[in-house]
Amino acid sequence: MNKTIATLLLLLATIGLKAQPNSNTYFLPATAMKFQFLVEKTVYTPGELATYAQRYMKKTGVRQEPYTEYRIISTQMIPVGVPDTTKQFQLSNDRRFSISEVQRDESGTLLAINTAHPAPTVELPTFTPSRKRRHLNPSDFMNEDILTAGSTAKMAELIAQEIYDIRDSRNQLQRGQAENMPKDGQQLRIMMDGLDTQERALMQVFEGQTDVDTTQVTIDFLPTQAVERQLLFRFSRHFGFCDADDLAGAPYYVTVVDERNAKPDETKGKDKKPKDELGLYVNVPGRIQVALYKEDKVMEKYTLNAAQFGKIEPLSPDLFGKKMTSQIILSPITGTIESIKEAALEK
Repeated sequence: MNKTIATLLLLLATIGLKAQPNSNTYFLPATAMKFQFLVEKTVYTPGELATYAQRYMKKTGVRQEPYTEYRIISTQMIPVGVPDTTKQFQLSNDRRFSISEVQRDESGTLLAINTAHPAPTVELPTFTPSRKRRHLNPSDFMNEDILTAGSTAKMAELIAQEIYDIRDSRNQLQRGQAENMPKDGQQLRIMMDGLDTQERALMQVFEGQTDVDTTQVTIDFLPTQAVERQLLFRFSRHFGFCDADDLAGAPYYVTVVDERNAKPDETKGKDKKPKDELGLYVNVPGRIQVALYKEDKVMEKYTLNAAQFGKIEPLSPDLFGKKMTSQIILSPITGTIESIKEAALEK
């Protein structure tokens, strides 16, 4: 390569390195809310002989049409931090300040100065669904007469008689009157369990099958101002979570009350962004009250500190002198100081 060209490329590369963004740029967090809902889904499949349930088994109210229903069985809220793009700052590179380490998370939110945050991420509760119940196949427990019955009415009659025989056998075992009594308690339990399984399988043709499954749904909400009954989502007993404009679902609202509003004179003018030569800021969060409504009924109430409802404060350059420096850990949720301690600099 021509020596002149190589020198020019090296010069351009050096200029490019100097033009790169400062590595000490960071964000302070805003406080978001993760609403976690456990939703129970019930699916009912009617039995093929449901119409005979009352006649042969004296069962009333047995539904003969399939249905699916949803319901919210629990609600919890977890505050989390997200980068606030209106609070982007840059630490000074001035060697007068003894800042040797800056820890940020993957999104660029500041976590610690001159030390490492012991728990940089917020652990969200994990949900593990229970194992689904395996349904029995009624045909596996039917004798030849039942399987070859000439009509559904005859089949229903024979199945009902088989169920009554099973119940009679179980009663005789419980009373110790069976012809072939088990030798010990373990054999008795095995025989009783077998009879219970047979009855449960055969009863499905009358009562149908019900499957219950529970899932977790998370809805994120970032409060930015006080609101009164803002629509958060819609939920239907028949369809579960719905789109916001789907009137098939009942509305769920959220109300946010900013506690600063009670004392407006004390906070007036405090939200202006300060300036200093160090460039290190922290949040002083405000306090909010959040209520979750289902239509007109309050479901849950929460009180929490939220960074975006407070103010920001600069830290003094004196914390990072030539002889003593400071180790600072910030909350990843609110951006406020969790701990601060002095550390002597090595000579």
